[in-house]
Amino acid sequence: MATIEHDENLHSAKQVATLVYLLQALFFLAYITAVVGVVINYVKKDDVQDTWVASHFRWQIRTFWFGLLWYVVGIFTWLLIIGWVVFIVNTIWIIYRIVKGWLNLVDNKPMYAVPAQAV
Repeated sequence: MATIEHDENLHSAKQVATLVYLLQALFFLAYITAVVGVVINYVKKDDVQDTWVASHFRWQIRTFWFGLLWYVVGIFTWLLIIGWVVFIVNTIWIIYRIVKGWLNLVDNKPMYAVPAQAV
């Protein structure tokens, strides 16, 4: 019985992670979706603890915060032309993280290597 419950929880966690990847991708159309996505990550974070999906939540949260940081840097350096480069590189980086994360999620792979268990 515990296995069925675990499988249902894992399936639910994957659905939430998929939703957040979708919201992050929609960021390029409506910025608020990325904020909604990271709020969902923080609200559901405890539910995915101790599963491989937790690594996707960590990946998504970091994508949001580091992406936001680099966009702010880009805004402050916009007039120096370097901001344009920061915006372009950051956008490519965010797209890469969404695609890589979503593909790993579909393949049931964690985002970070799982440390070897002590025997």
